[in-house]
Amino acid sequence: MATTTCTRFTDEYQLYEELGKGAFSVVRRCVKLCTGQEYAAKIINTKKLSARDHQKLEREARICRLLKHPNIVRLHDSISEEGFHYLLFDLVTGGELFEDIVAREYYSEADASHCIHQILDSVNHIHQHDIVHRDLKPENLLLASKCKNAAVKLADFGLAIEVQGDQQAWFGFAGTPGYLSPEVLRKEAYGKPVDIWACGVILYILLVGYPPFWDEDQHKLYQQIKAGAYDFPSPEWDTVTPEAKNLINQMLTINPAKRITAQEALKHPWVCQRSTVASMMHRQETVECLKKFNARRKLKGAILTTMLVSRNFSVGSRQTTAPASVTAAAAAVAAAAGTTAGLVEQAAKSLLNKKADVKKRKSSSTVQYMPQTNSTKNSIVTSPKGNLPSPALEAQTTVIHNPLDGIKESSDSSNATVEDEDMKARKQEIIKITEQLIEAINNGDFEAYAKICDPGLTSFEPEALGNLVEGMDFHRFYFDNLLSKNSKPIHTTILNPHVHLIGEDAACIAYIRLTQYVDGQGRPRSSQSEETRVWHRRDSKWQNVHFHCSGAPAAPLQ
Repeated sequence: MATTTCTRFTDEYQLYEELGKGAFSVVRRCVKLCTGQEYAAKIINTKKLSARDHQKLEREARICRLLKHPNIVRLHDSISEEGFHYLLFDLVTGGELFEDIVAREYYSEADASHCIHQILDSVNHIHQHDIVHRDLKPENLLLASKCKNAAVKLADFGLAIEVQGDQQAWFGFAGTPGYLSPEVLRKEAYGKPVDIWACGVILYILLVGYPPFWDEDQHKLYQQIKAGAYDFPSPEWDTVTPEAKNLINQMLTINPAKRITAQEALKHPWVCQRSTVASMMHRQETVECLKKFNARRKLKGAILTTMLVSRNFSVGSRQTTAPASVTAAAAAVAAAAGTTAGLVEQAAKSLLNKKADVKKRKSSSTVQYMPQTNSTKNSIVTSPKGNLPSPALEAQTTVIHNPLDGIKESSDSSNATVEDEDMKARKQEIIKITEQLIEAINNGDFEAYAKICDPGLTSFEPEALGNLVEGMDFHRFYFDNLLSKNSKPIHTTILNPHVHLIGEDAACIAYIRLTQYVDGQGRPRSSQSEETRVWHRRDSKWQNVHFHCSGAPAAPLQ
């Protein structure tokens, strides 16, 4: 009997522009032909999914089908066709809540109360359905439309899990660093209270524009969280009502058994009686700080784009430091993505200064430590047996290591990172294609170089004097006038290559390039550069789409 292929999505919907993209999926606007209703279609390429990924997709769809609430992005349909799966969600057009706040002319504590009320309402709904989100953070708080007073919508249930009532168990290390709860960091059993902890972090940011826990060093960040080491420093907290601080304290309680629930938080006077309890004073300083916080998040997102999420990469049992070009490459991508460099730099400096000021004030005043107990989210998911990951470049970066698929297990720096043979082979493939590209450069072979590079290749390199170069013409000049005419031998060694795979069809490699050559006087010389290259596979062929090179201009060797 012939198998009938489902074409329901193709028959009933029309696809339009792309709204977003992930490793295995793309989100596009679509319209249902018979009604004209618009949706956001998450299109998953199922040909690239492992059995474990299929299970995760089914779990996400199953969870989303359960949830019907005005403050949750709703799943309207789930359709499987040959090679693709379509999830049809609400089309939310208002952007991120935090971006909307900084554009407002007036923002008060009462407004923050209204925001957290909606967030808590959505969390209470999912908890009533025995769902734990595990990745509550600003990026997942959207607005239904650009209209004034548009509803806040909770999105992205990719890390959500199903639990049995108030069950506490170890479901794997999951979330985003700055929003992780103490019990997750302690590798203890957890459940619904992890979402309330994240709500406490979000509320703190809503009131002053910066997070309660923050450090460049992720290990120190985790120590702060596990100790509940936050406070309400002057002067910005002096104008916040005691009731707001009380709610934060109840949310950021170390012991999850004593932490306030979503249902209880909704009955807190600061939430349910905001017109009489919450201050109506405009919080301009909060808006200014939030602008800088948002800019920092955008920079972090650019770093995630290049997947250079950590200063430290594990290679066997060794721990080595990534090249300085890692940070510069991330900034380059941020600039290319439209992030204003000055604002990003200002944001980073401002947040550093803000936290430094807080630390100084802590040293001269009483620091609030929440009670210590034996019980203790670009989100992190590691094996239930794994230890905490290495310190990351950005405290809020989302990292995912599946706990059950056996691909990767996070470990202490003293232990080797465990990878399967397929992943090792794919990483070796990236190293090999990088070596081929450098060989083409050394041989002055522009034709071979052009075959390996995307025609729209972007780059930051010393010869460009700090400018972002796009296309091949800039590089062709050096091939035509220098490299192809250089008859002296050149030998290049790639040192400490670190490869990060980005799904099936993208990867990033960071390495030190040591080049030996003979100068015009016949003397042997050496030069060193730190390089980062982003690769993308199209039609089974790897192409270099972006690179960043540090060091002084050395055109004949580039």
